[in-house]
Parts: sequence; C-alpha cells; structure tokens
Amino acid sequence: MSHYNVLFLCTGNSARSIMAEAILRHKGGSRFAAYSAGSHPSGTVRPQALAQIALAGISADGLRSKSWDEFAGPETAPMDFVFTVCDSAAKETCPYWPGQPMTAHWGVPDPAAVEGTPAEIQRAYRDAFSRLDRRISLFLALPLSALDSMAIQQAIKDIGRQ
Repeated sequence: MSHYNVLFLCTGNSARSIMAEAILRHKGGSRFAAYSAGSHPSGTVRPQALAQIALAGISADGLRSKSWDEFAGPETAPMDFVFTVCDSAAKETCPYWPGQPMTAHWGVPDPAAVEGTPAEIQRAYRDAFSRLDRRISLFLALPLSALDSMAIQQAIKDIGRQ
C-alpha cells in the first residue's frame, strides 16, 4: 500500500488530536492523509494549540473540531490507523471504523488542563506538541510496506510508550 489514512482521536478534538493531525499532514506528504475527531467535540480549536502549530511553521488551514461520527459511516474513506491521544477517548467504546484499522493508544497529558502562568500553559502545549511530533516521526520511519500486520501493530503500540 502506498497511501494511508490516519485518524487521531481525543474527547474534545480541540488540542492534542488537532496538533497530531497538523503534524502528520505536514510531515506525511502524499503517503498519508491525516484526520482528527472527538467523541464529544468542543466545536472549537484551542488558540494555544493553533499557536503551537504556527510556531512550528505548520499550516492550520482546514483544522476544525469535529465528531468521530464523520469517519464512522460506510460512505467515508476507510482508515488504516486510528490513534487515541487522550486517556478518556481510549476508554470509550469507539464506533465501527470501516476498513478495520490498526489502533494504538498514544496518550499525551492534556495541556488544556494545565493551570498557571501563561508561560506554564505555553510549556504544556509545547510539551504535548513535542511528544506528538516525536511519535509521529517514529511512525513515519516505520517501513510499513516491509512489515507484516502483527509487526506493525506491535510497533505502533510501542511508539505510544515513548
């Protein structure tokens, strides 16, 4: 396979999953189509997440908070990979994903839950972005076409422990 659809999930789809979508869109090139969604989307993207994306020189065009229902119907493109990036989404019963994608939990602490000075809040967003960026870089380095499905599944789970 030369093209992969990847969905990042978080409950609110306002920060972590949005940043992951932006990173993979930027780094994945034509081999990957990146999406994000939430089980209970907030309806808005957090300005701090958009600021972190901009600081990295990544376009935020088209990023929006949306429900995972947009990706669960039979008329949607099948996903090859689905990653949960928050603990609450990982514990929820997910919809049926067309295409039976490989799944893994890549939990990242919620930067939106951090209270403190503007510098402390910015650091929380930067740390979340950096962790997602590192995991996505490891994912992109996998020789997907050379690995069998069991090896890929183990590798993506291992990345979530990084």
